[in-house]
Amino acid sequence: MRGKRIGTGASLVAGALAVCGLALAPTAAAVAPGTATVNADCGSWGGGAATLTATQSGTSATLTVNTSAVTAPVAIGEDSLAAKLTLVKADGGTVVFSGTENPAMAAGDPLEVGPLTGTVASGDSLEAYGGSLKVTAFGFITITCTATGPQSPGPFVFD
Repeated sequence: MRGKRIGTGASLVAGALAVCGLALAPTAAAVAPGTATVNADCGSWGGGAATLTATQSGTSATLTVNTSAVTAPVAIGEDSLAAKLTLVKADGGTVVFSGTENPAMAAGDPLEVGPLTGTVASGDSLEAYGGSLKVTAFGFITITCTATGPQSPGPFVFD
């Protein structure tokens, strides 16, 4: 009988500690939606659908851009593209996400840049329409894309 009470007591203590740990754990910030699609015009480089994927950790956020509408004209090495994505804030102004991260791409591969980093505030609502994506390769080839309409399913809203 004594072994059963010790086991039950230990289980209750372990359960109480687990609940306290969950209650005191920091909450993870979230952005919704996590993924959005936008149609873009990239001038002579082409145009079409692009997927934007967003993540958030506190006031730091990242965005990755993928599109098969623009392809690599030649082989591109890993982390060799400089990219700047400007999104429009619902309450006015813009937020810039930038970076030099990209996977290695063979000639003809779909364009992928990111994660690009930027700073957001709680409640920021960001939209690609009205902003732009500027990608520079080899220091002199620049591709500028602009959205031709609002992103779907809607703007990114950050916690």
